[in-house]
Formats: sequence, structure tokens, C-alpha cells
Amino acid sequence: MSGKTQLDYDVLVVGGGINGAGIARDAAGRGLRVALCEKDDLASHTSSASTKLIHGGLRYLEHHEFGLVRKALIEREVLLRSAPHIMWPLRFVMPHDAGQRPSWMIRAGMFIYDHLARRELLPASRTVDLRRHEAGGPLKRDFKRGFVYSDGWVDDARLVVLNAVDAAEKGAAVFTRTLCESAVQQDGHWLVSLRSGDGTRELNVRCIVNAAGPWVLQFLQSTAHHSASRAVRLIKGSHIIVRSLFEHSHAYIFQHSDKRIVFAIPYEKEFTLIGTTDIEYRGDAGQVAIDEAEIAYLCELSNHYFSKTITPDDVVWSYSGVRPLVDDEHAEASAVTRDYRFEYHDEGAPLLSIFGGKITTFRKLAEEAVDLISPALGNRCGPWTRDACLPGGDLFATHPENRAVREFARFQSQLQSEYPWLPASLALRYSRAYGTRTRALLDNCTSMVDLGQEIAPGLYAREAAYLVEHEWARSAEDILWRRTKLGLHAPAGGDKRLDDWLAAYRMKKEAAA
Repeated sequence: MSGKTQLDYDVLVVGGGINGAGIARDAAGRGLRVALCEKDDLASHTSSASTKLIHGGLRYLEHHEFGLVRKALIEREVLLRSAPHIMWPLRFVMPHDAGQRPSWMIRAGMFIYDHLARRELLPASRTVDLRRHEAGGPLKRDFKRGFVYSDGWVDDARLVVLNAVDAAEKGAAVFTRTLCESAVQQDGHWLVSLRSGDGTRELNVRCIVNAAGPWVLQFLQSTAHHSASRAVRLIKGSHIIVRSLFEHSHAYIFQHSDKRIVFAIPYEKEFTLIGTTDIEYRGDAGQVAIDEAEIAYLCELSNHYFSKTITPDDVVWSYSGVRPLVDDEHAEASAVTRDYRFEYHDEGAPLLSIFGGKITTFRKLAEEAVDLISPALGNRCGPWTRDACLPGGDLFATHPENRAVREFARFQSQLQSEYPWLPASLALRYSRAYGTRTRALLDNCTSMVDLGQEIAPGLYAREAAYLVEHEWARSAEDILWRRTKLGLHAPAGGDKRLDDWLAAYRMKKEAAA
């Protein structure tokens, strides 16, 4: 878009990670005029680089963060019900290492974890004999006893995208690859300049929510010209992906001798995800990457527990993210709180900045954030997201329900019967990624021919076009590594082939316009 256009909104959310997308969704659902801008793709930084868990945070009990753990445990089941296609329960095994905490202490911690919040969907923890339990098979024989407890798995990048989709369907304008270049207070409003590859937009907005994640201070001080009373501590977390180290469906939680927690999780059927690290980070948050020491650390920890050893050469993919945590002056990176804090400036035009947070508590954070800014905007609509499904999550009803979590296999079977020509593996992936929106994806399709060209293994033109039209996908990276995880299965050169297809698709659309 060339030139400048005047647009008016109640709220501009800066940042397209999980917090920004969640706030935009909540605000739009209360009838506020909302715009969201993200300088890159949705979930292109911290929010797609998590360990992909919906969890209370068992290890936070060690730091006496009972309030945070309780809040996260409550949200864990709320979220599982809201999007049972992209989230599901997962059982974790913690082998007992005799050189670490005594078993009675671990059992006591798990008892607290089980009972800090009401639990309807997930079974309680228990002690297991690893010599007889299936999870003991891949472990070294030194580990004879362990503990099993429950948490949840989430496709983190899709969670962000679905929040943005819901926000857009409720009236929000979503601008990806759009930088908020300046924000100036003017007569009780904000005059904001947004820059993208298409040109410049100038927005006149009543309130700004700064959900820029690792860039929260940069935006607050350099773009909005406000001082900050809080500090941010950037902590790098890295993960590695290797070929499957075990065949069963359980995940593992390991505690290293340095007291760090590392997970080993079944990933994309053929792989095991191992992470995360906790390292102080002082570089460019947009260029974060795993280093050799982190890879060696994760391999060493894995080899301490698993019979099958791995080396850095076994790593097929890795990813890193920077967590923008509230600086609570803890010396150890792993001990820094994962809770969130707000900084609200209401003199003149309102400005709310978000510090910290974790994926599991994003919905509650968003709810509290919109509660905070609503009075200044004259909005009296109350919270609503607790009782609402995310797009595609309404498997059997329009509201969240336990049945959708417990009977996902039934939904999948029902979907397969509606499209008997669809291969079972593709039907499963579609139902997991899109839930009930699979029907929109497959509208008027009656055979595989209708899906169009197979651009990459398992990725057909119909799905690629859907992601462009409905989920803001622009590049092969957006599709292969965030909207899907097909990048792990794509052959060399698969990204270029997809980028070429996307370029041709855009040209065709422009020609038809």
C-alpha cells in the first residue's frame, strides 16, 4: 500500500506472540476496535520456541511460587477444553536418581501438584516400578523407580495463530510483517506510524498494549518514549530434535545435577524433542540460536538417562528462543519467575506494557490486561474467553467441554467417515491442526485430486492456499515450521519449491484482482 491512510482503533496491540494475540482476541470479543501489528510473522520468536507444554510448572514449587503454579494448573484444564485439537493430555515419567532429592520429597511435591487446583481431565501422579513399566525400557538399568504425573502438550505456534484468527473474526485488524515505527501522544490519543513492505499506515488509537516480548523495553523507551519501572531479564532456551529414543507415548522429565529441568518428549511421530536450557542472553533477540555448548549439554543429559546414546551429529534440527522474564534479581537463570507483571501508564493516552508470562497463563494474562484498560476506554463488557472455544475446538459443542478432550479419537473417526478418500495419516494431521475447521479447508473436495499439487510431502496446494488466505502465511518457513511441522519431513530444497509456489500463487491472485 503506498501513501498514508488514517484509521481509528480503540486498542493497538504491538506484538504477535501469544500474549499479544491473546489480548487482541479478548479485546475484540468485548466489542473494542482492535488492531494488532507484528514486525515479523505471528509466533516467529519466543512463542514458537517453547517446550510446547501446557503445565503448572512442577519445578516452580521448589521456588515456592505456589500462586503461579495454582494459576497455571487452573488454566491448564481451561485451555485443554478450549482447543482439544492442538492440545492434549500427556503423562510424564520422572526417573528417580539416587544422587538427587529423596523420593519422599518428590512424592510430597507431586501430591501438592495434584491438589493445588481442581483436576477433572488429568489422572493423579503415582509411583512406578521402571523395571516393569514401559517407560523404563529405554532407560539405563540404574533407574529402577520413578514417578508419573500429568500435564498437557500444545502446538505453540498454532495456538498463537488461532488466537489471531479468532480476533480477526471478531473484527480485529491483524497486520503481520509490520513494524510500529513511532507512537506519539496527541490530544489524549496515540498517533502511530506502522511500516510494512507495502508502505506506511498511520493509526489514531486510544490505547496501546505493548506485548513486544523481548523488545518490550525497547518499544516502551525508544518508540513510545516512556521510562520503565521494571527490568527485563532475557533468558535463552534451546531445544534439540533427534530421531526417536523411545516408542511409547509417555514423555520424560529429568533433573540434572545442576538442578535444571530438561524434558524428553515424543515429537512428530518419528522424533524426540529434548530441552530446554536456561542461559543469560545479551545479544540480538531476533538472531538467537543454539550454541555448541548447549547441544553438548542436552546430549550429555540425555545420555545420563537413556540407554541409546546421542551425539551432536544426531541432532536433525534445533531451535532457540529468548524468554523476556521479569527481573526478580535471582542469581540463577532457572530460578527467575515465570509469572507476569503489568506496567500501566494512564496519564494522557493509556499505555500498558506486559512483562514476563508463560504460554499456560496467556489467557488469564490477556483477560486481566483487558480488564485493566477497559475503564479508560469506557468498555463495560466482562471476561468471556474462559467459556469459549478457539477456532476448530468446538468438536461436539460450541462451548468448551471435557468430552472434547476425552473423545478426540471419536471426532477424528467421524471426520474420516465424512472424507473416506482422505488417507488416515492426512486425516489425523488435519483434525489435529484444524479441528472442525478441517471442513472449511476441504470444502467441495471429493477426492485427492481436489487437493491440488503436492508441493511438499503431505502438503497440498489446497492447504497452502488456506494458510495464505486465512492464517497470514507468506513464506515456506511460515508454513513448514510454524503453521505445520512438515519441515522436519521435507526433503532438501522443499522450502524453495514451496516459496516458488507461493510466489506464483500471489501473482495469480494479483492478476485476478
